[in-house]
Amino acid sequence: MSPIQYDGFELEHFDSAYNFRKYQVSLIKDYLKGKLLEVGPGKGGLTFFYSKFVNKPTLIEPEKKLYKLLKKKFKNKNFIIKKYTIDKIKNKFDTIIYFDVLEHIENDLHEIKTARKKLKKNKYLIFSVPAYQSFYSSFDKSVGHFKRYNKKDFILISKKTGLKIDKLIYYDSIGFLLLVLNRFFSLNQTSLKKKLFFWNLLIPLSKLIDFLTFNKFGKSLLCVFKKWPIIEILY
Repeated sequence: MSPIQYDGFELEHFDSAYNFRKYQVSLIKDYLKGKLLEVGPGKGGLTFFYSKFVNKPTLIEPEKKLYKLLKKKFKNKNFIIKKYTIDKIKNKFDTIIYFDVLEHIENDLHEIKTARKKLKKNKYLIFSVPAYQSFYSSFDKSVGHFKRYNKKDFILISKKTGLKIDKLIYYDSIGFLLLVLNRFFSLNQTSLKKKLFFWNLLIPLSKLIDFLTFNKFGKSLLCVFKKWPIIEILY
């Protein structure tokens, strides 16, 4: 995983979207068991909400400023925080999570194959990424995104890595509708805070629509892979 070369200006705003972060954790809480590794936690916005479900998570953050911020923010927590990339990790984990990280990595397949090696058998590798490559914009580029993802991308990754898809859903339907509107009203740093505040207020409605539409569309895409021991020798 290469260091992320951007200032992370949007992270603070997204991390203040408490309704959204709680929703994200609710989607993965059944997988938050045992030894957990979070890759690229940024400013620790998601970490704060899932930490009550796990004991002593490991956080690895390659970006120097964000790493220092994490050390300061969680100095009184029982966390392991390292300025690492996934290839430097020697231990194996029950759950590895990448939330809004994979899109920052140009060679995403190599990253996933490396993460797979750090996973225990029958355990879980979880990704949340921005959805729909057709919506890739100048905003994505400005925050270091190489791409956005569709379901077919993870189906192909599954075939190339031998990882079994345990869960694959779109989520945040309201976010998707706002994404469509953004085609006409450009998202920029000046207007970002106000738009995210409004969007976060609507997350309860987004959850309801997601449920009623069986997660058929959304701003984000969640994929949970399970490592199959039976085909371990092939990969």
